[in-house]
Amino acid sequence: MAGAPIFGSMNTPTSSTFGAARRQPVLFVSHGSPTFAIESGSAGAALAAFGRSLTERPRGIVMISPHWIAREARVMTQAAPPTWHDFGGFPEALYRLQYPAPGSPALAARVGDLLRGAGVATAPDETRPFDHGAWVPMMHMFPQADVPMVQLALPAPWTPEGLYAIGKALAPLRDEGILIIASGSMTHNLRAFFGGVRPALHAPTERYTSEFARWVEDHLQQGDAAALLDYRRRAPHAALAHPTDEHFVTLFIAMGAADAAERPDYLTREVHFGHFAMDAMAWGPH
Repeated sequence: MAGAPIFGSMNTPTSSTFGAARRQPVLFVSHGSPTFAIESGSAGAALAAFGRSLTERPRGIVMISPHWIAREARVMTQAAPPTWHDFGGFPEALYRLQYPAPGSPALAARVGDLLRGAGVATAPDETRPFDHGAWVPMMHMFPQADVPMVQLALPAPWTPEGLYAIGKALAPLRDEGILIIASGSMTHNLRAFFGGVRPALHAPTERYTSEFARWVEDHLQQGDAAALLDYRRRAPHAALAHPTDEHFVTLFIAMGAADAAERPDYLTREVHFGHFAMDAMAWGPH
């Protein structure tokens, strides 16, 4: 995943751009369906409680969403990113929601600097809006939309090991007061979800959903990164839980940004619609 610096004439910041601060955690959050914004269950309440519980408010957020995939690890540089309703066929109320969090060109430049230093191909993106993988969970965690947020694209093609290395590259941000959040879904089988009558929010959990999610939890708590990086072969029902893997692989960025000795604190294990495991977890102090 090596690449030449292509941030043009942007100033290259150092760690002193933000300076030392109380260490921030790193998160993986499941954003489920776009309706999570208005039909949140206990998972939404858990994210809200986490946001309120932080000992020190983050100076900024670096958000990785599976709804932005690019040929390199592109970084949002807008100062005021718009809210993108990147979905169709949902209740009208969803399209009226806005998440007007500010961007941060300085944080974007710092992210680019760290990625280039790790040999990761990166580029600025001056037009990218917040997609729903970013703004839907943040409406619960930081409803005032007052924490600057920068999105980072998933670089395609990816490998679990390459995404883990991106997390390692971003890890210094935690000591600069930056919250790193990987958004995705612990299980994400849209074919099964849309394959018949739409289940209710709290429909009985499908067996594959719970068995896959609890296998992941067991190996996270054991610190078994090797098994997790090889989840496609080792995890039960991996292909059923993730017919495509973009909603799961953001987890590897979060794992890379966590210290090897850190174990995740689970915020929620709720399941929506029987198919979407809404697991969210935080590594580190909060």
